[in-house]
Amino acid sequence: MSLSRWNGKVAIVTGVSAGIGKAIAEAFVKQGIIVAGIARRCERVEKHAKLLRGEKGKLYPFKCDLLKESDILAAFQKIIETLGPIFILVNNAGVGLDTELIDGDTEKWRQGFDTNVMALNICTREAIRNMRANNTKGHIIHINSALGHMYVDSEGLSVYPATKFAVTALTECLRREINRSKLPIKLTSISPGYVKTEFFVYGYSPERASQFTDGRPGLEPKDVADAVLYALSTPEHVNVHELIFMLHGQLY
Repeated sequence: MSLSRWNGKVAIVTGVSAGIGKAIAEAFVKQGIIVAGIARRCERVEKHAKLLRGEKGKLYPFKCDLLKESDILAAFQKIIETLGPIFILVNNAGVGLDTELIDGDTEKWRQGFDTNVMALNICTREAIRNMRANNTKGHIIHINSALGHMYVDSEGLSVYPATKFAVTALTECLRREINRSKLPIKLTSISPGYVKTEFFVYGYSPERASQFTDGRPGLEPKDVADAVLYALSTPEHVNVHELIFMLHGQLY
């Protein structure tokens, strides 16, 4: 179990301005990995990068709106030209929006699927293109969710699980494509339960957010970052397909 082979290698992490993405970026930099941090709120990433000066790796911010394919393509091209070939991709960016199905908001549905599914697909495609061109023994990690594997009866959470179930299915379909093409690329889905982040702050009203979060214990972002490091630290012949975990005593 070692992360040494990733020292000095380039990792793209989406959604690094806060929460899980921020924790993953920090963990990577401390392990000597060069991180291209994709986010809309780039000023947050720049501040975090300054705090990480002196660590073995380095964090570089790249501004990108994942709802725009042109932004994603431009960001990937700039990262490759600036930092070099891609070795790791962590599809972390995701949103949960307060909407249901019977009286749902079409724009919220669309934004959820465009962010959690379409952006993930586009980023993955571009990373694999670069890995394949360089015959890279890379690793792609999808930050999924426990709700990508189970159903819950909770008001305002009727659509988000569907986006994560899609990630579960897409991961396994992609795995078969990778195997069929005999590419030396690992693929892992990381599915945490409830994590204490700003997730509900941006997608829900304060009143609704409090219904989900007030008094509820949960995982820390670092716990998810540790799971990512575990998947990356396995020997070349070992691939962690799926890792589902949550706070002890919780079901999701």
